[in-house]
Amino acid sequence: MSGTKYVDSEGFLYAAPVREQGNIYKPNNKMMADELSEKAVHDVDTKEIDLVNRDPKHLNDDVVKIDFEDVIAEPEGTHSFDGIWKASFTTFTVTKYWFYRLLSAIFGIPMALIWGIYFAILSFLHIWAVVPCIRSYLIEIQCISRVYSICIHTFCDPLFEAMGKVFSSIRATVRKEI
Repeated sequence: MSGTKYVDSEGFLYAAPVREQGNIYKPNNKMMADELSEKAVHDVDTKEIDLVNRDPKHLNDDVVKIDFEDVIAEPEGTHSFDGIWKASFTTFTVTKYWFYRLLSAIFGIPMALIWGIYFAILSFLHIWAVVPCIRSYLIEIQCISRVYSICIHTFCDPLFEAMGKVFSSIRATVRKEI
């Protein structure tokens, strides 16, 4: 900290504190200016996404991972011409690839919007309706559980205790006769 010297109302000399980095909105040093510009550029609502591994949690491993061999197969003894087989493979693979891309381009963003709205509504309802209802229910049921517990202890405990005393005098012996 550095700064100019001032005299307060009682005559004491003091130095006014000045940040060496400067104002947070107008930084003096280059390092702080770079940090602020990087923070301003970084968008809080997006995160780094992996453009290579687009299913990191393996949600679709066993569902939509369909290849040509999974759909079309020729058994032994029934083979088409090799050229037809290769052309069929290429046609299937390229059509699936580009048609998926076309559908993704047309419907991807609207579906992302719909699913985003759906999960926002779901989160909202869970936070503002479901959890408070469950908490309210648990608070209300606690009163009922106390009444139920008192009734059980009042009526059932003496009954079962008496039955236990009645049956406690029964003795069973096991003899093995040969």
